[in-house]
Amino acid sequence: MNTEKQLYTVSIYTENNIGLLNRISAIFQRRHINIESLNISASEIENVSKFIIVVNMIEEDVKKIIGQIEKQVEVIKAYYHNLDEIIYQISGLFKIKSELLFEERQIQNIIKESNARIVTVNKDFFVLEKSGRKEEIVALYDKLSVYGIMQYTRSGLISVSKEEMKISTLLEYYNN
Repeated sequence: MNTEKQLYTVSIYTENNIGLLNRISAIFQRRHINIESLNISASEIENVSKFIIVVNMIEEDVKKIIGQIEKQVEVIKAYYHNLDEIIYQISGLFKIKSELLFEERQIQNIIKESNARIVTVNKDFFVLEKSGRKEEIVALYDKLSVYGIMQYTRSGLISVSKEEMKISTLLEYYNN
């Protein structure tokens, strides 16, 4: 078992009930664990939500957290993975003054080199979107910040496991 802190994703399949987010976040809060990233969305199974929580901790503590999370009535199943065991993406949105798109040739080069895409352009601003690893989003931010960023936001990590998770079988039972 790994005794060094590292990033783990905690994937939680749940019923979609009011108050569950508070109870799950309280489990982390009681242990003084900072949540690095949080995403909640629909899952591959109808009427089942999926939480993806990123934490920096040791594996033994992640296992304890999983046990606590699974005690919640609405939780169907919880899993944890290190970053090598998942395929993941993060998205960043960058709002920049439109004049820079036309006046600063280097901005167009940065967009091409980073594989970012322009989401919208109007007379006052344009918006770029970049999906990838956190390091890629941060690198684009660093390059664009020289020219001035009007607004910036980054999503939580979203992921799927590399190995098959038996959740679909479990959820077939749940839906019957």
